[in-house]
Amino acid sequence: MCNLMLHFVLMGIALQVYHAACNGELYSRPFIESFEETPMLLAVLTYMSYGILTIFGYLRDFMREWKIEKCHIAREREEQKDFVPLYQDFENFYTRNIYMRIRDSWNRPICSAPGATFDLVECSSNDYNWTFEYTGRVVKDVINLGSYNYLGFAENTGACATAAGEVTVKFGVGVASTRQEMGNLDRHEELEKLAASFLGVESAMVFGMGFATNSMNIPALVGKGCLILSDELNHASLVLGARLSGSTIRVFKHNNMQSLEKLLRDAIVHGQPRTHRPWKKILILVEGIFSMEGSIIRLPEVIALKKKYKAYLYLDEAHSIGALGLNGRGVVEYFGLDPKDVDVMMGTFTKSFSAAGGYIGGRKDLIDYMRTHSHSAIYATTMSLPVVEQIITSMKCIMGKDGTTIGLSRIQRLAENTVYFRRRLQEMGFIIYGNNDSPVVPMMLYMPAKLGAFGREMLKRNIGVVVVGFPATPIIESRARFCISAAHTKEMLDRALDVISEVGDLLQLKYSQHKVLPSLDRPFDETTYEENEE
Repeated sequence: MCNLMLHFVLMGIALQVYHAACNGELYSRPFIESFEETPMLLAVLTYMSYGILTIFGYLRDFMREWKIEKCHIAREREEQKDFVPLYQDFENFYTRNIYMRIRDSWNRPICSAPGATFDLVECSSNDYNWTFEYTGRVVKDVINLGSYNYLGFAENTGACATAAGEVTVKFGVGVASTRQEMGNLDRHEELEKLAASFLGVESAMVFGMGFATNSMNIPALVGKGCLILSDELNHASLVLGARLSGSTIRVFKHNNMQSLEKLLRDAIVHGQPRTHRPWKKILILVEGIFSMEGSIIRLPEVIALKKKYKAYLYLDEAHSIGALGLNGRGVVEYFGLDPKDVDVMMGTFTKSFSAAGGYIGGRKDLIDYMRTHSHSAIYATTMSLPVVEQIITSMKCIMGKDGTTIGLSRIQRLAENTVYFRRRLQEMGFIIYGNNDSPVVPMMLYMPAKLGAFGREMLKRNIGVVVVGFPATPIIESRARFCISAAHTKEMLDRALDVISEVGDLLQLKYSQHKVLPSLDRPFDETTYEENEE
């Protein structure tokens, strides 16, 4: 029986929803996600903040028009005023008047391996963030809560670094050709066999760029006369690939199986627009872990719908491969499902493997087709050999083929760190999005001024974080996104949590209407939460 727990705040200000999917037919484990609704007062204040920024933006644009204030951004030249505009006015308005105020929160160069800690090059600006200058100072040992280094393989010592160095000396760095010409080496084929074994599929193919693995391969799978059903929060690479394919695209609500089934049913009943002919293919596009929400796809239900309506499933495991499952085999293993039920298994090597590139896995006939029809295979330069070696060595470590249990211990440590970090943040009173087992941990900030202030205050205390705002998120849902790693020690996490709590008090970020009772080992139940009367 599916247990849906809803916690309502009596004042009508906030709603916190906890989904615990314990359907014996589809789920073999509890499925718990939290998405606390934005408090009404906070939403109003956030909109007011953007309104004030917009008013001042127009005032500054007026001053720039009259040469009172200098504008550094790209603009239409006076002699081209009658041409078709090159620059979108609102996008430029947002960039020059809002983004520039907090631009120093991004683009910070580091000068070390992006491990559990890193060294950061200090920059300063004398023209309100239009340009930056190096101060010559290096900030040492900043705790890294922003990199996708889930299993801690982003290191300059150890087996991976040694193997990549040896291959660099032997083969060099570049391949200077495509796979179909002179760029197919034995190491590439070994990696593909290893990846297929790791994923539990018949065959696999690797590509040099993770983004292009989606954007350049989806058009090879579907085209005109096909229908793509895409989650509304899918990554930009999936969205671009879908658009480039020429297929009809329909979007369903995030992780909402009722919305997906309605679209599937309508597609079967009505067929293509105007002609009402059956669709050539129906392809469902989803991610394993959604990178901005920290949520995990309801894969058992998606597969059930896919089978019921005879659709195809394309699963992007960029963030979930290596990070979920007892053996790091991703969301399919996490739910105890059969990889054969996923038609196209896609993932990247940029996160858990700390390398570059991506893969497509599936049936052998699918991969054989992709080798001759994929734009990434035909036109793109082959993956660099040191990168290949980094992936092979880390993947063998995860699989235990290196003769050690280092890989399994890292997977277990990541799971423990994730649960601990999420629980502590909730106990402090922050609004946290996503699944309890997701190493992507979004913490809601909301207001644009607090977005920049949080990043700066954390860096002052030697904690490196990523803050995210519009247009990457809805305009009132700015957030900090923490990425947990197996390389983090408990002492590092405790230090970071203490700083987050301190900055949270300073900036008044503890918005949650529900307070989690501090408890490390108590199981989740309906008594775990008490209302915060403050």
